[in-house]
Amino acid sequence: MGADKKIDFNVFKVVFRAMAQSEDLEIMTNHLAQLLVAALEIKGCTIFALNPETDELEMLASFGLSMDYVHKGPVLTDKSLAANSHGEPTIIPDVHKTTRLQYPEDAKKEGIGAIVSIPIRARAKVIGALRLYHHDAWNISEEDVDSLLVFAESIGIAMNYTRVLKALKTIDFVIDEIHGVWRLESD
Repeated sequence: MGADKKIDFNVFKVVFRAMAQSEDLEIMTNHLAQLLVAALEIKGCTIFALNPETDELEMLASFGLSMDYVHKGPVLTDKSLAANSHGEPTIIPDVHKTTRLQYPEDAKKEGIGAIVSIPIRARAKVIGALRLYHHDAWNISEEDVDSLLVFAESIGIAMNYTRVLKALKTIDFVIDEIHGVWRLESD
C-alpha cells in the first residue's frame, strides 16, 4: 500500500506565510515547527542549525517533544543521520528496525516511531536540518519528501535573510551610536 500524501497547497500557503511574516529567526522557526506538527499530524518537529566549528546540530526550535528528549545530548552530524550532512534526506520509517540513530533508546522512550530528517541548505551548502518525528512507523510519500525538501530550502533562505537583516540592523545601530558620540564631541 502506498503512502498517503499529507502536504497539499494549503499547507504550502500556511508555511510560506509564516516564513514571509517574520524577520526574527527564532519566532519564524518556532511557528514553522508548530505548523508542521499540526498540518502533518505528527508527534514533533525540530529545526536545527549546523555549527561548522563543532560539527553539531544546534536546536533553533522544537515542538511536541519533551525537554528530556530535546536535551538528551549533542547531536553530532557524523553520528546523527549522517546522510543529511551530504545533502540527502534520511528517512527512518521505523525506529525499532534501524541502527542509524545516535540516541535509539531515547527515541523509543520518547515514543517516537519514525523520523524524517531533511537537510536545510543555502547556496548548495548544508546549514541545518529539519526533523519530523512520528508517533508510529511512517511510510512517508515521495511527494511529501519533495515538499519537505522545498520547505527546507526555503528555511535555509529565510535563515540567511534573517542573519543578514540582523547584521544590517547591528551596523545601523553602531553607525547611529558613532554619530551620537560625534555630535556630542562636536558640541
